[in-house]
Amino acid sequence: MLLAVDTSTTQVGIALYDGVQIIGETLWHGKLRHTTSLAPAIAELFKRTNATMDDLAALGVALGPGSFTSLRVGLALVKGLALSRHLPLIGIPTLDSLAAAQPLRDIPLAAILQAGRGRLALGWYHASDNGVWQSDGEISVLNLDELIKTIESPTMICGELSEEERSILAKKRDLIELGSPVQSTRRPAFLAELAWKRWQAGDTDEAASLAPIYLQVGASIPA
Repeated sequence: MLLAVDTSTTQVGIALYDGVQIIGETLWHGKLRHTTSLAPAIAELFKRTNATMDDLAALGVALGPGSFTSLRVGLALVKGLALSRHLPLIGIPTLDSLAAAQPLRDIPLAAILQAGRGRLALGWYHASDNGVWQSDGEISVLNLDELIKTIESPTMICGELSEEERSILAKKRDLIELGSPVQSTRRPAFLAELAWKRWQAGDTDEAASLAPIYLQVGASIPA
């Protein structure tokens, strides 16, 4: 069984997955109180699913981008588990798990997280030949107006957007297909599945050296 943990932003998500089904899943908005809420939530998830730590065979964690402090909380917890219990660890870029939840289309996909101070963290994806969304390169940071200017052909957009941002984007229906709030929620189940596939392929990370994805070196990106 694999435990997946996502603490990238104010939304926190955890899931237990065995390769056949999601054993349990919890997500909530924690207002950056992850240090006090994460471990009890994991303990409660194990209790509700009648699972124990001895059932764990692997760990998956969201790497960001996201809040500097939030990412460190999640990564520190799973690293501690990986090292103490000798479990394989798989780090997944946060936007990859968001993209994985979207229906596959033959148009570009823009996956978005809030990056603070009116900025958006943006990752571009395309539908690959093997039936998954494939990342098109590095994550960029821009504001909503800059994003709109980059869109010149039909494009899907999903992710964390304010009510005002969604309203503005919805007016561009000729070019933008906007994911619903439900589609734009980062479900830890998708993170778990991505991590499971990498684990089964033998593609794991070194716990000691695994680092979060920060968009600005030496500066925090508020969620």
